[in-house]
Amino acid sequence: MRPILAALLLAVALAVPAPPASAEKVGAAFRHPGVLVSRAQLDHVKANLGAEPWKTAWAALRAGAFASLSYTPKPRANVECGPSSNPNNGCSDERNDAMAAYAHALQWYLTGDDRHAKKAVQIMDAWSAVITEHTGHNARLQTGWAGASFSRAAELIKHTYTGWANAGRFATKLRTVYLPIVIAGSPNTNGNWELIMTDAAIGIAVHLDDRAAFDRAVTTWRGRLAAYVYLTTDGSLPKQAPGSRYDTRDELIGYWYGQTTFVNGLAQETCRDFGHTGWGIAAAVHVAETARHQGLDLYAEGKDRLRHAMGFHAGLQLGEPVPSWLCGGSVKPGLGPTFEVGFNALRNRMGIGMARTQRLVEQGRPAGVSHFLGWETLTHANNPA
Repeated sequence: MRPILAALLLAVALAVPAPPASAEKVGAAFRHPGVLVSRAQLDHVKANLGAEPWKTAWAALRAGAFASLSYTPKPRANVECGPSSNPNNGCSDERNDAMAAYAHALQWYLTGDDRHAKKAVQIMDAWSAVITEHTGHNARLQTGWAGASFSRAAELIKHTYTGWANAGRFATKLRTVYLPIVIAGSPNTNGNWELIMTDAAIGIAVHLDDRAAFDRAVTTWRGRLAAYVYLTTDGSLPKQAPGSRYDTRDELIGYWYGQTTFVNGLAQETCRDFGHTGWGIAAAVHVAETARHQGLDLYAEGKDRLRHAMGFHAGLQLGEPVPSWLCGGSVKPGLGPTFEVGFNALRNRMGIGMARTQRLVEQGRPAGVSHFLGWETLTHANNPA
C-alpha cells in the first residue's frame, strides 16, 4: 500500500500547477534601474551638476527640444521605414519620441520635478496605445533605434516613479512589437544593425526581467563583436558573424568593403564610413554597460576589441594620415557622439591608456543626440559608479 499511496500523492502533486512566480521573484536577479544607466551613476551626476563636464552637458540637454514640457508625441500604428528612412512614415517621429521620453526620464530623476515623469509617461502611453508593427527595409534597424531609447526611459520611470498606471501596457508592447524583432538578430546586414538591435534587446530584456532574452542578447553580442572588430589574433581574415552567409575569403573581403589588409581595431564598416562604424562600436559598448549593471562583465571579454576600435578610429578622426592600404587611401570621418561610455568604462574604470580616444571624447563634449545616442557626457563622463 505504501508504494501505491506514494504514487498517488506524487500524481496529485504533479497535477496541481505551481503558483506563478511573483514579480519580485522574477525580477530578483536583475538590478533596477539598470538599462545603460544605474541609480548610482545618476546619483553621481546629480551630485555634480554644478561642476564640469556635467554642468555644460546638463545645460545642453535642458536647452534642447526633447527636454521641453510642451513636447508632443506623434504615435502611429505602423512605422514604415525604407532605406535611409525613405519613405519616412513615422520613423523620425518614433526615434524622436523615444529620445524625448528618455530626456524627460533623466530630468525627472535629476530634478525631482514630477512634471518630467508625467511627460515621459505621456509619450510612452501614446505609443503603447497604438503601435503594432514596423515595416519596410529598415524595420529591424528602426525597431532597434527606438527600442533602445524606449527601454531606457521605461526602466527609469518604472523604477523611480510611482504614477505610471499603464506601465504594464508599455511592457507588453516592448515584448510583442519590439523584442521579437531585435532579439532575432541580423547576421547578413552591416554589423551596426545587429549591434544596435542587440542594444535594444538587452535593454528590453532587463526591463521585462526576461533572463532568456538577456542571455540570448549576450550570445549575439559575443559573436557579433568578434566579427565586427578585427584583432590580429583572429588570423588572416576577420571572423564570420554567426549565421552569416559571408564565409569565403572573397565574400568576407567584399563584406568588409574590399579591405584586404587587417589590423587591430579595424571594423567591418570602416571603409564604408565612420558614422555607421561609430554606431556599431557605441551599441556594442551599450550592451556591455547594461550587462555590467546586471553583474556580468562583458568589458573583460571585449576590452581589447573595443579599445583598439576606439583608438584606431579616433586617430583617423583627429586627422592622422590615412595609410595607402586602408580603404584605398581614403576614409569618410564623422564618428559623432559615440565613445563617451566606452572611454569611461575602459580608461576611467579599468585604467587602460587611451590617449587618442581621450582627445576625441574631450573635444566633442558635451556629446549630443544621434538616433539612439543621447547625452552620454552627462550620464557617463568621469563616472566611477
